[in-house]
Amino acid sequence: MKKKNWQIKLGIILIILCIPFFLIIPVFPFMELEAKTKITLSTVSMIIGEVLFWSGGILVGKELFMKYKSYFNPKNWFKKTDQSEEQNK
Repeated sequence: MKKKNWQIKLGIILIILCIPFFLIIPVFPFMELEAKTKITLSTVSMIIGEVLFWSGGILVGKELFMKYKSYFNPKNWFKKTDQSEEQNK
């Protein structure tokens, strides 16, 4: 159980650490850099963010990963949950 506990914590940390890499991408076009540098930075940031997200997903497991993945989906941000769904959780 102790082995599984650190894997879940590390997975959640990796999922949280991926957020800044995705949030910085829209900032790159407004920086005073060459176009090639902007493209490279955006690509590297996207790849790092994806690797962190999916690595964290593998560590936390399928059920917990799907739960956290739904939190990041903008479609689910303003939905109201049914009473029956909350009772089942």
